[in-house]
Amino acid sequence: MGNSGSSSTDPRFASAARAFTQKELEDLRSLHASLAVQSQSNGKYVSPDVFKAYIGIDGPLGDRVFDLVTQKRKDQKLTFEDLVIAKVQDASFSIWFRLSHNTHKPLPPLGTYEKGTNEDIEEFIYQLLDVSGDGTVRRNDLEVVLTSVLDNLFHRQSSETKAGSNHEIVMVFINAANFTSDSMSLEDFRKWCTLLPAVRKYLGSLLMPSDSGLLVPLLQHEDNIDPSHLLLRKEYAWHIGGALSPTELDEWKLLYHSSVHGLSFNTFLGNILNDGPTVLIIKDIDGYIYGGYASQPWERHSDFYGDMRSFLFQLYPVASIFRPTGANHNLQWCAVNFSSESIRNGIGFGGRVNHFGLFLSANFDQGHTFSCITFGSPCLSKTSQIYPEVIECWGVVPRRADQDRPEVIKGTVLERFKEDRHMLNMVGLANSSE
Repeated sequence: MGNSGSSSTDPRFASAARAFTQKELEDLRSLHASLAVQSQSNGKYVSPDVFKAYIGIDGPLGDRVFDLVTQKRKDQKLTFEDLVIAKVQDASFSIWFRLSHNTHKPLPPLGTYEKGTNEDIEEFIYQLLDVSGDGTVRRNDLEVVLTSVLDNLFHRQSSETKAGSNHEIVMVFINAANFTSDSMSLEDFRKWCTLLPAVRKYLGSLLMPSDSGLLVPLLQHEDNIDPSHLLLRKEYAWHIGGALSPTELDEWKLLYHSSVHGLSFNTFLGNILNDGPTVLIIKDIDGYIYGGYASQPWERHSDFYGDMRSFLFQLYPVASIFRPTGANHNLQWCAVNFSSESIRNGIGFGGRVNHFGLFLSANFDQGHTFSCITFGSPCLSKTSQIYPEVIECWGVVPRRADQDRPEVIKGTVLERFKEDRHMLNMVGLANSSE
């Protein structure tokens, strides 16, 4: 296979190759041969288009991944040596290749990185964000990357996207970022990832292609409800789902909508009581959209209850997620028909009585949101006093243990590689060094 043998004189290749077993190197050679055949390069290199098709992303973000993996040579040729050396310099293919083989072994500390840590992955993702390649991550870089992410996740497959809506969603994610100057530092980026776990999962999945970061729940509702009237759009569901497990991302069912069922606390409770995990979303009269994920069913209690899987979130004009800090266990609140002044009737999350992270009164006509240490969250709206305009609640339908997710493309990178190897066997190239 031309320059794909182990005879490379590049010392970086020799050092990197030692991290793989001989069998892994042979598998990687065959993978490179398969992609090189598709690239019509005489088996010598992989073209950008074939590489981007293989990792499943194109556009500026795909170009940036290719640029990093090819050591920024700008020659549009990904060699076998690049695949191996990449794990030393970019921590990309090492993580991808190792995890696709389900070895889960820690990799030797070669070169710049001790492979496989969150810090390594985040440093690589941070480099990905610099799509202009000038060494600085600015707002326009984030906009290009997020547009590419959303295009790959949603808009390329859908004709229902409204003009300009993509930009609106991109901006709510960018609004979560803090810039210490006119650019985003690595520390700024790490804080941004904490607020946007779905973005972090998606960009991390470029290093190890899988379902991670790609799962969006199927949103189910009655036929008499106009989807355009729903607060929860698929991009918001993806954002919220970034803080959930894959088994909670199959299907979400609309249980309550104030425009259909009325602003009634009793109707709300009747529709959702004891219905498992739920996603509560509020749009107030100031246009802010926010809510909370309740991991436990809404049940009548005289005190806080729940577990550490609950969290608060913002959707508009900024998208953020606030998970429990461990400072206290004041997670969910559901007080119904109590006469004591010390027990506030209504539903809420975090904080303390009369000073919740998020609270809706039993009249459903008002509530409040204060900064709280339970979730490390700020006031979620323009002001602490809120007046709901729309309230939605979605039930999370958990996946059964014996149930597969039908809409997800099955198959790890290894399985895709095996298919490629089968093709090579048929043409007599699987074990060839050409």
